[in-house]
Amino acid sequence: MAITYRGETFSGYNKPKRTSKHARSSHAVLAKEGDKVKLIRFGQQGVSGAGSDPKTEKGKKRQKSFKARMGKHIAKGKMSAAYWADKVKW
Repeated sequence: MAITYRGETFSGYNKPKRTSKHARSSHAVLAKEGDKVKLIRFGQQGVSGAGSDPKTEKGKKRQKSFKARMGKHIAKGKMSAAYWADKVKW
């Protein structure tokens, strides 16, 4: 079930995809909550998130720092970019 929204194709609602051709954002998702639908772009192009091994000391510190900065935005739920960045990249 492919969904086309504003010229972009998504495999479904709330299913993030990689956007390698986008200038700034590394991912996009067609978020749906109730009857509200919103295109959300998130993640910086070229940045790995937790890194290759999130279990290392450096990876743990980066994750802790991200969650400390973005905690209140992550709590907003599916309609926020921070929620998807936390779910996909961290």
